[in-house]
Amino acid sequence: MSTTGFIAVIPARYGSSRLPGKPLKDIAGKPMIEWVYRQTLGSGASEVIVATDDERIAEACRGFGATVELTSAEHPSGTDQIVVNVQGDEPLISPVSIAQTARLLAWHPDATIATLAAPLDRDDQFEDPNFVKVVTTRAGWALYFSRAPIPWPRDGGVPDARRHIGLYAYRAGGLKAISASPPCALEEIEKLEQLRALWLGFRIIVADAAEPPSPHVDTEEDLARIRRMLEGSSPSDAR
Repeated sequence: MSTTGFIAVIPARYGSSRLPGKPLKDIAGKPMIEWVYRQTLGSGASEVIVATDDERIAEACRGFGATVELTSAEHPSGTDQIVVNVQGDEPLISPVSIAQTARLLAWHPDATIATLAAPLDRDDQFEDPNFVKVVTTRAGWALYFSRAPIPWPRDGGVPDARRHIGLYAYRAGGLKAISASPPCALEEIEKLEQLRALWLGFRIIVADAAEPPSPHVDTEEDLARIRRMLEGSSPSDAR
């Protein structure tokens, strides 16, 4: 598959319970959303769109040349168009991972969603609800995602568990159907939107990421760490 065959969409909400206005937080002289946008441009996507619910974010994005859609707008897409959802709070997101996710969906015509996983780095991440775990069949089809430690080792110890990387490629037709369905009980309990897709019967293919997961920004501490990492850099340097 040519990686020019997909659209990348970056959702960017102003509201955040832990870090309001997160997409506009300054990192080395640029808003965080610009770092994410520039990284995504390097993935080979035919189009990169920032989808936002806030005019302040939209204005900032237009200022650095991004295509912006308010979330109430209709997004043009065909049923089989591949759309990659890129998290707006990962200024170091790997363009390779974005392209890998799009290719993975193209290679699996029976899948509605493709996503990535990676081994847990430390034992304490296994019981940390901020690290979502995933279990799959041997062929890579998702069985379940959870904030709980899965698979649970009955006899003790820490298993070779995998963490989920929150990067999704969707078929546009499947995304429309999932969005039209109300949240299911599992999704509301775990606060994981991909569980709605599994509950509806859609198949999710999972592969090990070719590159390590990028750090995301949820708190002021996360933001300070990223600022230190990118001090004196520009968005193009991160690629």
